[in-house]
Amino acid sequence: MTRKSGRNTDGTFGPGNSGKPKGTRHKATQAALALLDGEAEALTRQAVTMALGGDATALRLCLERIAPPRKDVAVTFDLPRMETARDAAKAAGAVLGAVADGDLTPTEGAHIMGLVETYRRTLETSDLEARLRYMEETL
Repeated sequence: MTRKSGRNTDGTFGPGNSGKPKGTRHKATQAALALLDGEAEALTRQAVTMALGGDATALRLCLERIAPPRKDVAVTFDLPRMETARDAAKAAGAVLGAVADGDLTPTEGAHIMGLVETYRRTLETSDLEARLRYMEETL
């Protein structure tokens, strides 16, 4: 049983309550932000100066801010059009073929297979809904 404070009777926090309001920062984080407040421009200038002076760590830091590493890249390969749930088997075959040929990495293939499966379920659900509506209207 939780009380008004959000704590259980044994003093622990109830489900979904971490004990802090949303957005609250740790005291160490607040202290670090207070120290850095107003110094962003000077710190950035120093990092750039160090990078231009040959400091590899500073250079990496600056470059990661200019052009962060990509987390996702577009892939191009032939995928048959899916208009029915049955077409998903052809699409899955095309994905497996692209992975086997080296056009897609296994990870990319797995992600695309997830998209194919989600789309197949959507098509299947739409088809079942249309069938059910037809049966209800005719009865």
